[in-house]
Amino acid sequence: MRHRQKTAKLQRTASHRRALLANMACSLIEHGRIRTTLAKAKALKPIAEKLITLARKDTLHARRTAVAYLRHKEPVKRLFEEVVPASAGRQGGYTRITKLGFRRSDAAPMAVIEWVDMPGGAAKDAAEEAA
Repeated sequence: MRHRQKTAKLQRTASHRRALLANMACSLIEHGRIRTTLAKAKALKPIAEKLITLARKDTLHARRTAVAYLRHKEPVKRLFEEVVPASAGRQGGYTRITKLGFRRSDAAPMAVIEWVDMPGGAAKDAAEEAA
């Protein structure tokens, strides 16, 4: 039975899963949105939300904790300087998961995970569709 177990194992060992989610979090911070499977997006969402909550403290300890999890300094810098100020007025729910349908090769359910308050997010989408 899996009572009170939130972790999605994603068919990986603990170290592989931790590395995968850290890399996906770095990509989300760098690009603002990523296209992945629905299971991976659902596993990434709480991690991304907790990173934003941590970064809102804006202390040296918070920065070091974020670097310890993400293992790269550039995404941490972008997280603290760009992502957090964009979502400063929000109490929670910093990410959005949009289902895309199924992948052609293996019929895996695909999704896009993105920041809700990224600057130029929805406006950029409308401009791309118009063009």
